[in-house]
Amino acid sequence: MSNANEQLSSSGGRAAKRAAIAILVFILLTAALFYLDPENFYPWAKAIHIIAVISWMAGMLYLPRLFVYHADAEPGSAQSETFKVMERRLLRVIINPAMVITWVFGLWLAWKGFGFSGGWLHAKIAAVLALSGVHGYFSAAVRKFAEDRNRKPAGHWRMVNEIPTVLMILIVILVVVKPF
Repeated sequence: MSNANEQLSSSGGRAAKRAAIAILVFILLTAALFYLDPENFYPWAKAIHIIAVISWMAGMLYLPRLFVYHADAEPGSAQSETFKVMERRLLRVIINPAMVITWVFGLWLAWKGFGFSGGWLHAKIAAVLALSGVHGYFSAAVRKFAEDRNRKPAGHWRMVNEIPTVLMILIVILVVVKPF
């Protein structure tokens, strides 16, 4: 079992390096876009924001599904250890960077495009804050599962899985319809 854990740790280190390199390349390309054509950066920023939101939401919808199955796995089992790796990588390599990019570009777009005005925008930011809170709850759950300290049943994670979906629907309606 220790050899398998060493292999998982080693591949986890490689995955983290690849993620760091990808983030660095992303930052450099974004800076180049802004530097080369600052007047037309807004649509690029919007595209980057949307891509980040899609990535963040994909992770936020998948992670609690992993929790559902992990909650039923025997602590210390091979299955449980596999879920730990999957959860940690999903959080660190996809969800966390996507959330940061979403916030950075979303706030820039709100400032540049709307001057932070509009009731719909304030409601959207509140909903994104709530989604960030759910993200924090999931991050804490990843730590608890990693330490074999999860006490929540699979049914809890099935119900919690719906929260990001409801918030996503609300956010999309606010952005597209701008009801107030």
